Amino acid sequence: MRQGYKSKDSKRQNADIDNATVAWANDYLPVFAIFSAQIDSDIVLRYRNNRCGILIGTMNGDPQISLYAFCEQVLGYNLADFFQRKSDEIKHEIHEVLETLLSAE
Repeated sequence: MRQGYKSKDSKRQNADIDNATVAWANDYLPVFAIFSAQIDSDIVLRYRNNRCGILIGTMNGDPQISLYAFCEQVLGYNLADFFQRKSDEIKHEIHEVLETLLSAE
């Protein structure tokens, strides 16, 4: 799972594909869940060509493409609504973590 995937870092891609290969060898289905639409189409194609599933954080209604559509149509869970409901709590937790990390202790 990633928040976004703007990098075209081949080292990261190769590691992801290696992890997917291990997943297949252990009878798991490798699927990358990208929570935003920040991924280049050639990276998506590369992952799919290497037998990796990939769901992208778009509001597209296709559950084979959209993480949000997959969650709603396949799992019966409205992920977008979750983020809307929990937005204040998520922001608070992120603020607390950043404050701790950036404190001068």
